[in-house]
Amino acid sequence: MTSASTISNGTAPIHAAIAGEALIDLIRRPDGSYLPCLGGALYNLCRALARQGVGTQYLNPLSRDRFGRELAAQLVADGVVLAQPEPVQQVTSLAVVNLDAYGHPDYAFYREGVADRAVSAAGLGDSCAALPGLQLVCTGALALDARDTAIYLPWLAAQRAAGRCVVVDANLRPSVMPDLPAYRTTVHAALAHAHIIKASDEDLEHLAVPGVDALARAQHLLAANPQAHLLALTLGAEGAWLLHRNGVQRFAKEAQPLPVVDTVGAGDSFLAGLLTHLLRQLQAAGSASFVRFVEALAADACQQALCHALASASLCVMEQGCVPPGWEAARAWSQQHPAAQDPRRHGVAPAPLEAGRL
Repeated sequence: MTSASTISNGTAPIHAAIAGEALIDLIRRPDGSYLPCLGGALYNLCRALARQGVGTQYLNPLSRDRFGRELAAQLVADGVVLAQPEPVQQVTSLAVVNLDAYGHPDYAFYREGVADRAVSAAGLGDSCAALPGLQLVCTGALALDARDTAIYLPWLAAQRAAGRCVVVDANLRPSVMPDLPAYRTTVHAALAHAHIIKASDEDLEHLAVPGVDALARAQHLLAANPQAHLLALTLGAEGAWLLHRNGVQRFAKEAQPLPVVDTVGAGDSFLAGLLTHLLRQLQAAGSASFVRFVEALAADACQQALCHALASASLCVMEQGCVPPGWEAARAWSQQHPAAQDPRRHGVAPAPLEAGRL
């Protein structure tokens, strides 16, 4: 791993390649006005990974309009490498964000004829093929729109076949999808390619995954995707689980309530923290294959990565918009505010993973 300044100079190897939306979040203020913020789940993930020291490339094009230039400038400032540095004519995607009393966002998207969708499976694949040190690829969220199936599903299949770790963040937006059954089908098809799955309790409900609670649904989803090794389940303020196919189940939750400003980008910061910690463990172990490393992950390694992911999300929710923390800040928070690790204290009883259940 290297510093963001080294990455931005183009000398660090790229370990992560991210494909998906980059957009402007128009966040409604209490006075009724809207604050424009750089956003998009995969865009946020790029920034969060780079800020934690991971060599990261963003694969989608950006617009030549003012918003697109601002999106590109922020990625470069954070140390992200642009696979397509030349801007395109298509406009930037917009998301209108209304926050409820708890700071949780509700979205409306404007994404017809936009820059981040001006991409092909072949183009994504060519960009990845040019990265000899690439360990993982990630997509999810709006990229799982059924209308973009021909772009992302072939690319995920090709990346898995090439030996790279495939990460899929379900991050559903059902309210803005015109055909919800088709959307669910596409999300499940993408998850079938994943080595690592991230999903929230709300995602599992939207996907109609069976189970008496979120943990049971997560267990079912992992069992139903036999190619996956690891599943991260986020529960908002109630913490998070990390489930491994070998039966390991680990839980973490902030021991004290946080002063939440909003939750924009929290899940993206969580995933970045998780992946960064695992990549650093890979480096420390001297392993060559991230896929093989994740497949054999031990219980202690799962817990450490989960706590770092939780700290990364916690620091994000205390800021307005998505402000992902750096590695040292997340590490310091995790050390100074040890997470609660016993789910029974929070009314969530761990259950055995039913590996054969579909």
